[in-house]
Amino acid sequence: MYTEEWEAEWERVLWQRKPYPDNYVPRSFLSSLSRNPNFRPYTYWQLVILSCPISQHLASIFVFLAVFMRLQQRLLDPRALVWMSAAVFLAGYMTWELLDCSRVDTGVRYTNRAKTLKASILVFLALMSLSPVLKTLTAATSSDSIWALSACLFILNALLADYTALRPQSHRRERLTSVLSMNAAISSSVVLASRLSDDISVFGLILFSVQAFALFPMLRRRIQDTVRTIQVILTVVLCGLSTTLTYPLSATATYLYLSCFIFVTFIAPGMLVWAQRFKNEIRGTWDPAVPKVNRRASVSR
Repeated sequence: MYTEEWEAEWERVLWQRKPYPDNYVPRSFLSSLSRNPNFRPYTYWQLVILSCPISQHLASIFVFLAVFMRLQQRLLDPRALVWMSAAVFLAGYMTWELLDCSRVDTGVRYTNRAKTLKASILVFLALMSLSPVLKTLTAATSSDSIWALSACLFILNALLADYTALRPQSHRRERLTSVLSMNAAISSSVVLASRLSDDISVFGLILFSVQAFALFPMLRRRIQDTVRTIQVILTVVLCGLSTTLTYPLSATATYLYLSCFIFVTFIAPGMLVWAQRFKNEIRGTWDPAVPKVNRRASVSR
């Protein structure tokens, strides 16, 4: 049999007896070669918008550190911090209700309100009762070890945080990395609070940390599913707040935060756009088929 006849008869099967050898490769084998078939190029400003959640999270970390330093240096009244935390909690909860008023059933909203009220009271009472214990938690540990441990935990918190959008009525479970991220931030807050002088300062700082690292990330992810303008405004407000609170305490920390902000928000997206030109993924008939599973259909079943 001639090569042309083999070309017309060739099939990629090994369970049939064919007149050509098993290692035969026809000339049309590379005709279906494709390069970067599923590649969707990003634009610069699209990546800048997608980096806003990371910038917001970094800003919340520096805001918390600035609040801690002011409490430690007695530049901030802890009672005022408690009242501000309560006001911020009410504002955040009202924002959550406004975002869900048109997408969630009324019965579900009433149930969520009761659960939120119960959980808030329990957390408030638990922190009040544990504040004297937390104040003496690291009494036998040097301050240098506390600063190093806190820095490592906050870096772990930023690396493991979940920066994806949270859609309403989403039944998706929290990722393990996001849970570890929250635990790292709360643990860092606890070890920092143990260096404060009185119980009310410890209580105020831990209450503020729960809002900054447990409740605010949920609201931030929920805002990601709304208009991009709100997300940009929130990023600018948090950046300005962190800079305003940090600069009177330490110019070095302020420059460090601004460097991280500029790199994450503006430089890293440009680097990714520049690196897209080097993407070279080749697909051909030799690659195994990739099944496409409809996740929505599987969840509804």
